[in-house]
Amino acid sequence: MVRNALAAAVLSALLSGPVLAQEASPPPPPPAPTDWRAISPSDLLVIDTSKGRILVELAPELAPAHVERIKLLAARGFYDNLAWHRVIDWFMAQTGDPLGTGDGQSWYPDLKGEFTFRRGPDMAFTPVAAPTGALIGFVRSVPVQTQPDDLMAGTGDKKVHGWGLYCPGVAGMARDEGNDTANSQFFLMRQAYPALDKRYTVWGRVVSGLDVVRALKASPTPDGIVTEPDRMTRVRLAADLPQAERPTVQMMNTTSAAFRALVDQARQAKGADFSVCDIDIPAQVTPGA
Repeated sequence: MVRNALAAAVLSALLSGPVLAQEASPPPPPPAPTDWRAISPSDLLVIDTSKGRILVELAPELAPAHVERIKLLAARGFYDNLAWHRVIDWFMAQTGDPLGTGDGQSWYPDLKGEFTFRRGPDMAFTPVAAPTGALIGFVRSVPVQTQPDDLMAGTGDKKVHGWGLYCPGVAGMARDEGNDTANSQFFLMRQAYPALDKRYTVWGRVVSGLDVVRALKASPTPDGIVTEPDRMTRVRLAADLPQAERPTVQMMNTTSAAFRALVDQARQAKGADFSVCDIDIPAQVTPGA
């Protein structure tokens, strides 16, 4: 993607003898207060749009330079009133261009690609699957794939490679054909699109308002360019908003028993088709004024 250019079958078993009734598995217990973690206001991006509010948790562990750029531009009001100029249904919604054509960017220099990151033993990471030679799980709310821990001992920095996975709600940075050409334009995933993995920098994930992302006006044409597009009306870090206007978000802690039960439930429901993208981490949002 350049700046201009993302049933289950039901089986019935007939028994020769009497039909044996099977009780449905009880739902997991409601999470306890300790099963939640608060997102810091300095890592919560508040995107108000003409269709409603989107809240994005930033992930500086994955892309520190890109997160710093998003914070800088938000603080300067750069994103206010910019269009969602490229929106493709079943793919993504793109914005951040002051020209509204796909050719614009901020006055700051382009960023070096942060397509992968280094994960050490001190980085908070919750695995949910372990395919051969890899671990798949979460850093904060962001789904990631990484090399296994046992490879850390053999690396110079005692860390292993990891990268964000483009599940619904994941926030990525748009760029031109060159790897180091991201600047101000970004996109939010409407659906999963794994072809983007390790090709575009992941810097966060929508934790509230995915329905808003999916409601943004989409283009009827393959290029995704939208006429009379929806707009971002204001973009700020929660920390930069007045206290009375500041939303707060509690995310289910991925280290909790409640989260493990949620993962088990998703795995049982999907069977062999289970993917980390099937896991929706619950959030409790206090909207603010």
